[in-house]
Amino acid sequence: MQTVTDDPAENRFELHVDGELVGFAQYVRRGGRLVFTHTEIGQAFGGRGLGGVLAAGALDAVRAEGARAVPLCPFVAAYIDKHPAYADLVDHELLARFDAT
Repeated sequence: MQTVTDDPAENRFELHVDGELVGFAQYVRRGGRLVFTHTEIGQAFGGRGLGGVLAAGALDAVRAEGARAVPLCPFVAAYIDKHPAYADLVDHELLARFDAT
């Protein structure tokens, strides 16, 4: 069983498979936004599509919270590009400020 949960104490969404932590998506909360900074799947679990499971779960949580996403993490940004149903979550104005620096 795959589950994505938010661990606010660690500032990350975690993906567990059969109870084992296999990856995480790190974020920083800023005024109704989650700035995604890094995503990692354990090497032993690569190539199984689990990064996509993690990204979708994290973005679904952002939507449920009514927040916005700022995908600085290249993986989350690429996931959103490939799955345009999540594009409405992106705070493009804030993302552009990061790109300008």
